[in-house]
Amino acid sequence: MISNTRYWFLFAILVLVYVAGMFVTLFENDSAQFAVMAMRMFQENDFINLFKGTQEYLDKPHMHYWLAALSFKIFGIHDWAYRIPGILATLLGAYSCYGLGRLLYNKDIGKLASLIFLSAQTIVLGGIDVRTDAVLTGFTIFAIWQLTAYIEKRTIWHIVLGAIGAGVAFSTKGQIALVVIGLPLLCHLTYTRKWKAFINWRVLVALIVFAIVITPMLYAYYLQFDLHPEKVIRGRNNRSGILFILWEQSFERLSGEGVGKNSSDYFFFFHTFLWVFLPWTIIGLTAYWCRAKTFLKMRFKFNPKYEFLTIGGITLIFLLISFAQFKLPHYLNITIPLFSVLSASYLYSVYRFSKNKTTKVVLGIQYFILSLVFIATVLICFFVFKFESTFAYVNLCILFAIIVYFCLKREAYYLRIITLSVYSSVLLNAVMNTHFYPFLLKFQAGSSMAHIVEENKIPVDNIYKLSDRHTWALDFYNKNPVQISSMKKLEEKEKDTWVYVTDKELQELRNSGFDWDRQFTVDQFRITRLQAKFLDPITRKKVLKKMHLIHVY
Repeated sequence: MISNTRYWFLFAILVLVYVAGMFVTLFENDSAQFAVMAMRMFQENDFINLFKGTQEYLDKPHMHYWLAALSFKIFGIHDWAYRIPGILATLLGAYSCYGLGRLLYNKDIGKLASLIFLSAQTIVLGGIDVRTDAVLTGFTIFAIWQLTAYIEKRTIWHIVLGAIGAGVAFSTKGQIALVVIGLPLLCHLTYTRKWKAFINWRVLVALIVFAIVITPMLYAYYLQFDLHPEKVIRGRNNRSGILFILWEQSFERLSGEGVGKNSSDYFFFFHTFLWVFLPWTIIGLTAYWCRAKTFLKMRFKFNPKYEFLTIGGITLIFLLISFAQFKLPHYLNITIPLFSVLSASYLYSVYRFSKNKTTKVVLGIQYFILSLVFIATVLICFFVFKFESTFAYVNLCILFAIIVYFCLKREAYYLRIITLSVYSSVLLNAVMNTHFYPFLLKFQAGSSMAHIVEENKIPVDNIYKLSDRHTWALDFYNKNPVQISSMKKLEEKEKDTWVYVTDKELQELRNSGFDWDRQFTVDQFRITRLQAKFLDPITRKKVLKKMHLIHVY
């Protein structure tokens, strides 16, 4: 379907995009927050207790933070070191998409599924804005692949590896991992009627392996929470960490209790999917519709030519997370591997059965998506944040020329669909990772101020803030959390103190009679919540705030 040379070339340039994103400044809130939590583990050599700032953290289990702390231990405290476990888990996810596609269909579909997964917009974004979902997604699809292989082949190693993958995924984000693994497998078992695969001594071995893998996480929860019923967590004492992660966690997410509610829109994930699966969105939706129509015509009778794992798993997961009262776009990441395999199977069927009319329509849609990417990159590079070097212009022109060459090259339509879709992702995310994000992060006050602290050799253990608001980026790049103080405590301290404040707090200090001899000021904008006024250079200053670092003497 696609030559090995072209396949590995496309794969390699996608990996280069991920590598380019490794060295970008960490985003607030989640990436920088999680990095600070892992940094505290490493610095204090405390791998048991989880803290979010000064508060004990119950919400998510330990695995993501353990992996990041281990990376810090090996490579030192760097933003790129924090991202390494997430990117490795993403590569594991790509390989698992290949394995699952090959198992359910054939090698060509597996290879294409891997490319689709790596180039999906939300997965590329997850490689730079690394949260727990990168590790969760990689290990859930690995577990689904291995456990499906066990159902088909009944080998002990497949079910053991599946149990390890499920254990790591559960230790990363809790019950949702088992749900995401279990629903597609349930669909596969229901459709193939191979229930006897789980009436076997090997299942007992897998359960033991799973229990062993999650034991360190459970033990850490036990030591931090169960042994200390006096601790008040989210307004309650007598909190059992083990009970929370084994039972309460997912119900809190669904109801919004504890974490809060941010959306009651039951169609939130349907319209969010339109961008998270770019540039494959239309292909994914078409693949889903065609497969659903096929199963309805067959009345879901078993046919060995089809599989129900992907479409059934996608449907059930979508329905489940749509009823949650707390929703974020990256919750869809766990469905992307299944969509990748389903989309790859659709494209292969179009190629195999020479559906020229369908192929032309799909190619036209991908040309349209590519044209939108061209427009977006031009706006980013020449309007939002203008290029500042000739070298950048040359690189962009070279990339444009390569893509135009493949647009005009006379070759099979299906080859153009695959190649140009991957190039759409590469073009957009190469510009984002090497140009847009580095410029955008100049407006993230914490990381900008950390550079000033380093340049001026300001002692990081002598910087204070006047509220408990989080300063994750400043904490991480200073390699030391900003301490919390108050007006009264500042009056009692010896002078020669640095204070990190907002405009309002600066005025309060002035009104209270404080004086300072040095002041550094940086722009502040919530970079993960972009708006048109910020993207427009003319109106940008209207939405910017300021943060100040002053030396009280």
